[in-house]
Amino acid sequence: MAKFFITGYMGSGKSTAGKKLSAKLGYEFIDLDKFIENEYQQTIPEIFSTKGEGEFRAMEHNALKKLIEKDNIVVACGGGTPCYYNNMELMNNHGNTVYLKMSADSLVHRLMDAKEKRPLVANKSEEELRTFVNRQLEKREDFYHQAQYTVKGKDLDIDELVLFVKEKVGVN
Repeated sequence: MAKFFITGYMGSGKSTAGKKLSAKLGYEFIDLDKFIENEYQQTIPEIFSTKGEGEFRAMEHNALKKLIEKDNIVVACGGGTPCYYNNMELMNNHGNTVYLKMSADSLVHRLMDAKEKRPLVANKSEEELRTFVNRQLEKREDFYHQAQYTVKGKDLDIDELVLFVKEKVGVN
Protein backbone atom coordinates (compact mmCIF):
# COMPACT_ATOMS: atom_id res chain seq x y z
CA MET A 1 0.00 0.00 0.00
CA ALA A 2 1.67 3.18 -1.13
CA LYS A 3 1.01 6.71 -2.24
CA PHE A 4 3.26 8.82 -4.45
CA PHE A 5 3.01 12.59 -4.80
CA ILE A 6 4.87 14.02 -7.80
CA THR A 7 5.84 17.66 -7.23
CA GLY A 8 7.68 20.27 -9.24
CA TYR A 9 7.20 23.47 -11.15
CA MET A 10 4.59 23.78 -13.91
CA GLY A 11 5.88 22.21 -17.10
CA SER A 12 8.29 19.87 -15.29
CA GLY A 13 6.43 16.77 -16.50
CA LYS A 14 4.52 15.79 -13.35
CA SER A 15 1.44 14.50 -15.16
CA THR A 16 3.42 12.64 -17.82
CA ALA A 17 5.75 11.02 -15.27
CA GLY A 18 2.84 10.30 -12.91
CA LYS A 19 0.80 8.53 -15.60
CA LYS A 20 3.73 6.39 -16.65
CA LEU A 21 4.74 5.58 -13.06
CA SER A 22 1.18 4.62 -12.09
CA ALA A 23 0.86 2.37 -15.16
CA LYS A 24 4.14 0.60 -14.36
CA LEU A 25 3.16 0.12 -10.70
CA GLY A 26 -0.46 -0.78 -11.42
CA TYR A 27 -1.65 2.17 -9.30
CA GLU A 28 -4.42 4.69 -9.92
CA PHE A 29 -3.22 7.97 -11.45
CA ILE A 30 -4.79 11.20 -10.20
CA ASP A 31 -4.03 14.64 -11.59
CA LEU A 32 -4.77 16.94 -8.63
CA ASP A 33 -5.96 19.82 -10.86
CA LYS A 34 -8.38 17.55 -12.74
CA PHE A 35 -9.58 16.09 -9.42
CA ILE A 36 -10.33 19.63 -8.20
CA GLU A 37 -12.12 20.48 -11.46
CA ASN A 38 -14.34 17.39 -11.08
CA GLU A 39 -14.99 18.04 -7.37
CA TYR A 40 -15.98 21.67 -7.86
CA GLN A 41 -17.38 21.49 -11.43
CA GLN A 42 -15.20 24.41 -12.60
CA THR A 43 -11.95 24.61 -14.52
CA ILE A 44 -8.85 25.85 -12.70
CA PRO A 45 -8.82 29.11 -14.75
CA GLU A 46 -12.52 29.65 -13.85
CA ILE A 47 -11.78 29.08 -10.15
CA PHE A 48 -8.85 31.53 -10.30
CA SER A 49 -10.91 34.20 -12.06
CA THR A 50 -14.14 33.84 -10.02
CA LYS A 51 -12.85 32.91 -6.57
CA GLY A 52 -9.19 33.98 -6.61
CA GLU A 53 -6.00 32.13 -5.78
CA GLY A 54 -6.65 32.08 -2.02
CA GLU A 55 -9.90 30.16 -2.42
CA PHE A 56 -8.30 27.86 -5.00
CA ARG A 57 -5.50 27.00 -2.54
CA ALA A 58 -8.09 26.12 0.13
CA MET A 59 -9.91 23.88 -2.38
CA GLU A 60 -6.61 22.29 -3.35
CA HIS A 61 -5.75 21.61 0.31
CA ASN A 62 -9.15 19.97 0.89
CA ALA A 63 -8.76 17.84 -2.24
CA LEU A 64 -5.34 16.70 -1.05
CA LYS A 65 -6.79 15.71 2.34
CA LYS A 66 -9.35 13.54 0.52
CA LEU A 67 -6.70 11.89 -1.64
CA ILE A 68 -4.45 10.90 1.27
CA GLU A 69 -7.26 8.55 2.36
CA LYS A 70 -6.73 6.47 -0.80
CA ASP A 71 -4.12 3.76 -1.30
CA ASN A 72 -2.04 2.71 -4.30
CA ILE A 73 -2.17 6.08 -6.03
CA VAL A 74 0.20 8.34 -7.91
CA VAL A 75 -0.82 12.00 -7.65
CA ALA A 76 0.53 14.69 -9.98
CA CYS A 77 0.33 17.82 -7.83
CA GLY A 78 -0.05 21.37 -9.05
CA GLY A 79 3.14 23.44 -9.18
CA GLY A 80 2.09 25.45 -6.13
CA THR A 81 0.59 22.61 -4.08
CA PRO A 82 3.64 22.04 -1.81
CA CYS A 83 3.86 25.78 -1.03
CA TYR A 84 0.53 26.30 0.76
CA TYR A 85 -0.96 25.25 4.08
CA ASN A 86 0.84 22.20 5.44
CA ASN A 87 0.52 20.36 2.12
CA MET A 88 4.14 19.22 1.88
CA GLU A 89 4.04 17.91 5.44
CA LEU A 90 0.76 16.08 4.71
CA MET A 91 2.22 14.45 1.61
CA ASN A 92 5.46 13.48 3.37
CA ASN A 93 3.57 12.01 6.33
CA HIS A 94 1.11 10.01 4.25
CA GLY A 95 3.16 8.95 1.24
CA ASN A 96 6.29 9.31 -0.82
CA THR A 97 7.14 12.65 -2.37
CA VAL A 98 9.17 13.02 -5.55
CA TYR A 99 10.41 16.39 -6.81
CA LEU A 100 10.97 16.59 -10.56
CA LYS A 101 13.73 19.19 -10.63
CA MET A 102 14.38 21.22 -13.77
CA SER A 103 16.39 24.33 -14.57
CA ALA A 104 14.59 27.61 -15.21
CA ASP A 105 15.85 27.58 -18.83
CA SER A 106 14.37 24.12 -19.48
CA LEU A 107 11.08 25.16 -17.88
CA VAL A 108 10.87 28.37 -19.94
CA HIS A 109 11.54 26.38 -23.13
CA ARG A 110 8.73 23.93 -22.29
CA LEU A 111 6.29 26.61 -21.15
CA MET A 112 6.80 28.72 -24.29
CA ASP A 113 5.34 25.78 -26.25
CA ALA A 114 2.26 25.42 -24.02
CA LYS A 115 1.53 28.91 -22.68
CA GLU A 116 -2.08 29.08 -23.83
CA LYS A 117 -3.06 26.20 -21.50
CA ARG A 118 -1.60 27.89 -18.42
CA PRO A 119 -3.37 30.99 -17.10
CA LEU A 120 -0.42 32.19 -14.99
CA VAL A 121 1.87 32.53 -18.03
CA ALA A 122 -0.48 32.80 -21.02
CA ASN A 123 0.23 36.44 -21.92
CA LYS A 124 3.93 36.65 -21.11
CA SER A 125 6.74 37.24 -23.58
CA GLU A 126 9.75 34.92 -23.37
CA GLU A 127 11.69 37.47 -21.31
CA GLU A 128 8.73 38.08 -18.95
CA LEU A 129 8.28 34.32 -18.64
CA ARG A 130 11.97 33.82 -17.78
CA THR A 131 11.76 36.49 -15.04
CA PHE A 132 8.50 35.02 -13.71
CA VAL A 133 9.83 31.43 -13.61
CA ASN A 134 13.08 32.50 -11.92
CA ARG A 135 11.20 34.48 -9.25
CA GLN A 136 8.72 31.70 -8.56
CA LEU A 137 11.40 29.02 -8.43
CA GLU A 138 13.28 31.12 -5.85
CA LYS A 139 10.15 31.19 -3.67
CA ARG A 140 9.15 27.57 -4.22
CA GLU A 141 12.42 25.63 -4.20
CA ASP A 142 12.53 25.49 -0.38
CA PHE A 143 9.20 23.68 -0.44
CA TYR A 144 10.14 21.42 -3.35
CA HIS A 145 13.35 20.41 -1.59
CA GLN A 146 11.31 19.05 1.32
CA ALA A 147 10.36 16.13 -0.96
CA GLN A 148 11.81 12.80 0.10
CA TYR A 149 13.31 12.18 -3.33
CA THR A 150 14.59 14.57 -5.99
CA VAL A 151 15.01 13.39 -9.56
CA LYS A 152 16.08 15.15 -12.73
CA GLY A 153 12.96 16.13 -14.69
CA LYS A 154 14.70 16.84 -18.00
CA ASP A 155 14.96 13.72 -20.18
CA LEU A 156 13.49 11.66 -17.33
CA ASP A 157 13.81 7.93 -17.97
CA ILE A 158 10.59 6.47 -16.56
CA ASP A 159 12.09 2.98 -16.23
CA GLU A 160 14.88 4.46 -14.10
CA LEU A 161 12.26 6.22 -11.96
CA VAL A 162 10.28 2.99 -11.53
CA LEU A 163 13.44 1.10 -10.57
CA PHE A 164 14.43 3.88 -8.18
CA VAL A 165 10.97 3.86 -6.56
CA LYS A 166 10.96 0.08 -6.21
CA GLU A 167 14.43 0.04 -4.64
CA LYS A 168 13.99 3.05 -2.34
CA VAL A 169 10.42 2.50 -1.27
CA GLY A 170 10.19 -1.26 -1.58
CA VAL A 171 7.19 -1.24 -3.91
CA ASN A 172 6.77 -4.35 -6.07
